[in-house]
Amino acid sequence: MAHAAAATGALAPLHPLLRCTSRHLCASASPRAGLCLHHHRRRRRSSRRTKLAVRAMAPTLSSSSTAAAAPPGLKEGIAGLYDESSGVWESIWGEHMHHGFYDAGEAASMSDHRRAQIRMIEESLAFAAVPDDAEKKPKSIVDVGCGIGGSSRYLANKYGAQCYGITLSPVQAERGNALAAEQGLSDKVSFQVGDALEQPFPDGQFDLVWSMESGEHMPDKRQFVSELARVAAPGARIIIVTWCHRNLEPSEESLKPDELNLLKGICDAYYLPDWCSPSDYVKIAESLSLEDIRTADWSENVAPFWPAVIKSALTWKGLTSLLRSGWKTIRGAMVMPLMIEGYKKGLIKFTIITCRKPETTQ
Repeated sequence: MAHAAAATGALAPLHPLLRCTSRHLCASASPRAGLCLHHHRRRRRSSRRTKLAVRAMAPTLSSSSTAAAAPPGLKEGIAGLYDESSGVWESIWGEHMHHGFYDAGEAASMSDHRRAQIRMIEESLAFAAVPDDAEKKPKSIVDVGCGIGGSSRYLANKYGAQCYGITLSPVQAERGNALAAEQGLSDKVSFQVGDALEQPFPDGQFDLVWSMESGEHMPDKRQFVSELARVAAPGARIIIVTWCHRNLEPSEESLKPDELNLLKGICDAYYLPDWCSPSDYVKIAESLSLEDIRTADWSENVAPFWPAVIKSALTWKGLTSLLRSGWKTIRGAMVMPLMIEGYKKGLIKFTIITCRKPETTQ
């Protein structure tokens, strides 16, 4: 699932680093999600547009001419989706709005979803080799696409760090700050509406840059990674956990028509722009001179998650909450079987990408 991570306006910041910005904002952020708005375009162009929505990224990733503009209404759609749905998923799943991590082949149950979501955080930190010792542990963290701030509060407690989260959704930012206050973390954690593609933070500010399931919302993947690198301090670790499509074969120029159609159904419900592959992210990181680039496919480890979500949505509490929430949330629930199908077919890849900003700029 994904987090809303960009916006067209900012809430009053709670910390000097979280300054207001009047710049136009783009989408980032599951119940943190994105959209192919191609069905709003002319019918005679819809087939071509659909293919473009999930094609592999252009080979020349370093060219500024390949920068992708956010489709009209994307940011507003993402913000609206999470404004509407976050309360529903919090009531069912709690404060962590992302996949859980399970042993391959393990069946998920309602009773252990929080444990699995916490394990996802810990597995991500371990994969990135984030240090725990007092001298080297992160002291300043940004959570890009923060949802209602579950990861931020967990990381603040774990490391004693200052954590700052950005989201497209005013409802999520307000709820995140309220939960921080309830948990006695207002001095450590704060959230605001902000743009993941144009973050409201100084260069080199954070020694851990965290993005848990928000990359799938980014219309410009290179700008997304570039901004993560910009706000990272020299030597800082960057962790991206995101939805990707499979890597293309050398003989392929795009995904197959049936794969494109499946992804389009997900895009339409979750307000997702262009998908990309894990290898695309590696190429972007390499083009930005990032170091220690590592990736892993955790699709098998999250496979139990969506069946568990569907099961939770079919409880009396889940059904009544969905019906009260609104059409966007209901539509998102209706396409959950497409996520399961995408994983089973090997089309959707739940991917972690980690890297490090060089200690010195070349």
